Amino acid sequence: MGIKIEAQRKDTKYIKALKMASEQFSDRIIKPWVWSDFTYYLTEDGRNYKKNVSTMLQFTSAVIRERKRELLAKEVEEEKGELDKGQPDEDVNTKKRKAFLDLLLDLHIKDNVLSERDIREEVDTFMFAGHDTTAMGISWALYNIGLRPDIQDMIHDELDRIFQDDRERPITMEDVREMKYLDCVLKESQRLYPSLPVIGRELEEDIIIDGYTVPAGTTCMLATFMLHRNPDVFPNPEVFDPERFLQENCAGRHPFAYVPFSAGPRNCIGQRFAMLEEKTVVANVLRKHRIESLDPRDKLRLTAEMVLRNDGPLRIRVHRRQ
Repeated sequence: MGIKIEAQRKDTKYIKALKMASEQFSDRIIKPWVWSDFTYYLTEDGRNYKKNVSTMLQFTSAVIRERKRELLAKEVEEEKGELDKGQPDEDVNTKKRKAFLDLLLDLHIKDNVLSERDIREEVDTFMFAGHDTTAMGISWALYNIGLRPDIQDMIHDELDRIFQDDRERPITMEDVREMKYLDCVLKESQRLYPSLPVIGRELEEDIIIDGYTVPAGTTCMLATFMLHRNPDVFPNPEVFDPERFLQENCAGRHPFAYVPFSAGPRNCIGQRFAMLEEKTVVANVLRKHRIESLDPRDKLRLTAEMVLRNDGPLRIRVHRRQ
């Protein structure tokens, strides 16, 4: 969004409210007696949930208003000629890309296409859905890699071919495209531990499943965690095997057999960006380090909140590569 909140250095009200609201949301799902808003908001949990949501909305609204004020002030300066307008336009390939929030505000200020509320909803979606999911995707990938030294060696070989002896230069888009084996590793990690273990969809029409009619309007829950373990599609489903996602091994596989980012018209709008983030972070870690996971998979205690996580830390030991 182009805004720094130093979230990794200090706690913020937004992060605290988001974490608490996520836990409350998941808790409410398994308690049918508080599914009614009227009933829920009479409880202490409901009042706290409402307070946490209000804190998040106030934060994103303040970010939007502040950035809007800055952009309007910049426009005024340009109109007054206080900025140098005699320079030629920058080449489109070298011009700095705008932050996502600035692109939305352009549609609001210049084109009047989006209202401030529209922008807030888009910002909320990206901030809420785009940070914890990716963070857990990276965490699960590092954990899985740390369990398999043979797979980690192949990743190191691929990264060494791309970067040679230079472990400091920034990763480029061309580098990312060359990380074909790492791409398979990340996909296999999302198969076993999808960031979203369950996806909800409302039926728009009746559908028949095994002779039973499920009526339109029903909310169906798709358990990706179980779908990705279908042995008819993924033999030996509990084995971590990135080669499942080599091009030749994907041929003929049903496109909806693997849906960590959902599928169809309501799939994840940020899935390509998420994979770029994961590749970049994991590659930067492994360029310089070897990792070792300390706990076997059968010792994990999985918990499905809004994202799939372990009930406790995913412990790894980090060794500097020689």
